[in-house]
Amino acid sequence: MRAQELNLLMVFDAVMTERSITRAADRLAMTQPAVSNAVSRMRSVWKDELFVKDGRNIQPTVYAQNLWNQVKHPLGQLADAVDPREFDPATAKRAFRICMADIFVDMVWAPLRQIIEREAPGIDIHAIPYNHTNAEQLLDDARVDMVIGSINNPPSVIRSEHILSTCYVVAMRPGHQLAKANLTLEEFAAADHLLVSLSGDPTGMTDAALMQEGLSRRIACTVNHFSAVVPLLKSSNLISVVPTATVEKAIICGDIAATKVPLEIQSSQLSSLWHKRQDRDGGLLWLRRHIKNIVTEDALRHRQVMEQFLCKNQQCMAERAGQQMTAMQKAS
Repeated sequence: MRAQELNLLMVFDAVMTERSITRAADRLAMTQPAVSNAVSRMRSVWKDELFVKDGRNIQPTVYAQNLWNQVKHPLGQLADAVDPREFDPATAKRAFRICMADIFVDMVWAPLRQIIEREAPGIDIHAIPYNHTNAEQLLDDARVDMVIGSINNPPSVIRSEHILSTCYVVAMRPGHQLAKANLTLEEFAAADHLLVSLSGDPTGMTDAALMQEGLSRRIACTVNHFSAVVPLLKSSNLISVVPTATVEKAIICGDIAATKVPLEIQSSQLSSLWHKRQDRDGGLLWLRRHIKNIVTEDALRHRQVMEQFLCKNQQCMAERAGQQMTAMQKAS
């Protein structure tokens, strides 16, 4: 292969990854006109349009997508061979795209931004919407650098590191007739439920657990992000099985009641996931380490906080929260 052809492939890989001439130029430390000229040469050499405009971004043609599927992995191996990708956070200029649910944005973004301002002022972070059905494809297509979540039966090219086990509670408004410690399975199943479904599927793991008991429930409402849960529960008779982190603040301030789920639901095992082509990516290693530390510290703090609001005798969290808030108000 001639050097000119290899250079075109490197530019092609950057444009495919970024889906933008401007971002590809930044990635390659080239000018935008230089990248545009390279794309023009590609079109002439490979006799295909390659990219078409899609709003502010560009989308590949079928030929371009098929070509990239063949060359992206060898190009990554070649880059690793000639450049171990040393990463200096103090001088690095790079954008990371992380696929995650809004609950993780709430948990990670503020402390991560503080670290970036102290250690890596040239780093940008972009949150990409997550659902378990698209995570693997996003990594394989290099549309994101990292996923926080889970992938069922991931292929060997997808690497993972466990970072969090989530626990669940039944949440509802204070004063709800089911806001009690001894919520029965029958009462739970008969209620109107709110489901957070990032993929749009109107069933979840709670439905599978109920089916094992010969029961079902009514999913009266679904939302596609966790931040909608508290406002909906506060203003309705809906109940919802949610990760405790989703409603922690609302429980503490007395806006939400929460009690134990009256059936066995396995905790979700959440991981950071990346493609094997980035195993030696120093920047991603730096990012993963900080995110894991943030999640681990927050999980410990969260567990300690929640223990204060759930008595050993299974008293309802809402009752416990109300007592603590009353005591705090009297003290002030």
